[in-house]
Amino acid sequence: MERTVGDVVDWLTSLPAVVLVVGWLFLALLVAAVARVGVRALVPVEEQDRVPQIAMPLMPTLGAAFAIFAALSLASEAGYLRAAEGLVSDEAAAASRLAWAATSPRVRSEPIHAALRDYLQTTRAREWKGESAASADDATTARAIARLERSVRAEAARPELGSPASTELLVSLDSVTSGRRARVAAASRDVPTLYVVTLVASGLALIVNAGALIFHSSLRTSLLVVGVASVVGLSLALLFALSAPWNGPFIVSGHPIDAVIGDLRSGFFVGGGP
Repeated sequence: MERTVGDVVDWLTSLPAVVLVVGWLFLALLVAAVARVGVRALVPVEEQDRVPQIAMPLMPTLGAAFAIFAALSLASEAGYLRAAEGLVSDEAAAASRLAWAATSPRVRSEPIHAALRDYLQTTRAREWKGESAASADDATTARAIARLERSVRAEAARPELGSPASTELLVSLDSVTSGRRARVAAASRDVPTLYVVTLVASGLALIVNAGALIFHSSLRTSLLVVGVASVVGLSLALLFALSAPWNGPFIVSGHPIDAVIGDLRSGFFVGGGP
């Protein structure tokens, strides 16, 4: 059961932003309409006058519960998106350090720069979003990083380089691979299923309670509940949109990596030569 709910959550987070907004707004408004009609149909006529007396005191409690859950969830997911962007910036900085380390005197920079450029391009093309971002099992990317490892280690092993240059190359290479591991680990993170279920349930309960309050009102007056339903629907849409920086509508920006690729292509990192 938990796996099934988790699969549904993963599917929701992969939907485009427009689909999420329209879908959750439609569901929220549908629940409000069903609640209004359902109270009329299910509650005996002699007890219908008691419905507002029961529903009214529940509104502040349900509203506060949903607000707290939504605020914590959205703040957490927004923080996670910022952290993901920070990981990408760190990975780009590590790649830049390796590119500069390859410009030390007596270092043959061209093989390292070519391997680094190929690895970064392959990462952006094949390992940046979707399942491959979390699994890190793309064969082409694996070959690219293996080639980078061999190029750097072969150059660092040359005796004429000296310890400082060799150490700088190896440390910079380790920073690149560590940055990739941190990015893959972040991409494999899932939204806690129970947390999402609780938030959705509290939002729908708030809408149902609001719908029960206006079941006696005219259709025009009942439109007041649209505001509550819209806030709940948009909050849930935003939550799912933010929850998957490598698989959702808000894919984390790869601009820092692209900037390093552009510098490698333009010859910005000038090699020291043999």
